Amino acid sequence: MNRRAWLKSSVALAVTLAATSASANGLSINEQSASGMGTGFAGRSSAAEDASTLFGNPAGMSRLDRTEVSGGFATIFASTDIDDAQGFASGTNKGDMVPTATIPFAYLVTPLNDRWQAGIGVYAPFGVISDYEKGFQGRSHGLYSMVQVVTLQPTLSYQVNDRVSVGFGPTINRISGKLTSQPLAALGSDAKVNIKGDDTGYGFNAGVLVQVTDQVRWGLTYHSAIDFCLEGRTRFSGFNPQIGPDGSYDAALDITMPESIDTSITWELDDRWTVYAGSTWTRWSRLDKIVVENSGLLAPYQPNFGSIEEQMKWDDIVSWAVGASYQLNPQWVLRAGFTSDPSPTNDTHRTVRIPVSDRKVFSVGAGWDVTSDLTLDIAYSYLREAKGEINTADYTAEFRNQAHGLATQATWRF
Repeated sequence: MNRRAWLKSSVALAVTLAATSASANGLSINEQSASGMGTGFAGRSSAAEDASTLFGNPAGMSRLDRTEVSGGFATIFASTDIDDAQGFASGTNKGDMVPTATIPFAYLVTPLNDRWQAGIGVYAPFGVISDYEKGFQGRSHGLYSMVQVVTLQPTLSYQVNDRVSVGFGPTINRISGKLTSQPLAALGSDAKVNIKGDDTGYGFNAGVLVQVTDQVRWGLTYHSAIDFCLEGRTRFSGFNPQIGPDGSYDAALDITMPESIDTSITWELDDRWTVYAGSTWTRWSRLDKIVVENSGLLAPYQPNFGSIEEQMKWDDIVSWAVGASYQLNPQWVLRAGFTSDPSPTNDTHRTVRIPVSDRKVFSVGAGWDVTSDLTLDIAYSYLREAKGEINTADYTAEFRNQAHGLATQATWRF
């Protein structure tokens, strides 16, 4: 593998990930609500069961007739099997590279009058963490990746009439990340690339909720694209001076995170049974390629290390989900759901930092009305991916991921 190709995979891709992140497929996170997780998020745009609707569909706040505070967290336990690994470098392929991660969320919604509701939410729409063993065979493409995105969303909803409500909220998105990789021995036995970056980007969420009949609700939510102008540094260390430039250099990357459209139907069959169906389109084709600009390099290093272009070639995806809830008694509701979530990448372009494939997710959950003012929700999901191949010039392998998710949430009304 020549140094130009290696730089594309370890520098450009790493900075890209610092501007984005990886549970909805690709780089997104689904876990912004335990009540929604129980039905596989099948009714995310139409259920409007508690204050977490601020993210799922801001128009749903109009269904909340009292002030609500809702918050909780989801914990993800993931594992990866790596098979048939081959590469130019020697090394291990343990696959135990995803630390346990906790994802918090919190929302507040309050009525202003008979038609207007106001709210504010804090949640994580994107995130990724992977930590391969030091001797990982594919280390030239990634060793450690940590990215977190935190979003603050103030929101308003308006009840147009007895059947229709609308909602809108700007989003303030703060991103930070750290990524490392280790090049092939030819570039220096101790050579290492360490990248850090952060930025704040702005977008919005908007939605409409329609009570089609007394039993059926339909919702539509638009999550806007977000422009990031990531600034940080690229640090090279341990390089052969004839090949690479040891030192720290300013790095910049302009990237746009994709928009998505979510739609769903909630159908209350009777006093006990409710069914949900939903679909989400995400414009991942925005990640066709990225360009990283490193500044301050000496002239001999500028051609190979100054401006690096990386081909991503991701595709738009459509995921879908179905779910149901059963009102066991006045205090308890039981939930279940199934989600099909295709991957935006494929065997040609998949990377060790984001080795995602087509996903199937099975979910169950329950809600307990402790009192008329307090509700506790809990949910469990099992995610399993199809096998996905990594095919680079110096490393090939088959990856298969699976994960267990556990979420809990408390909602207080007053």
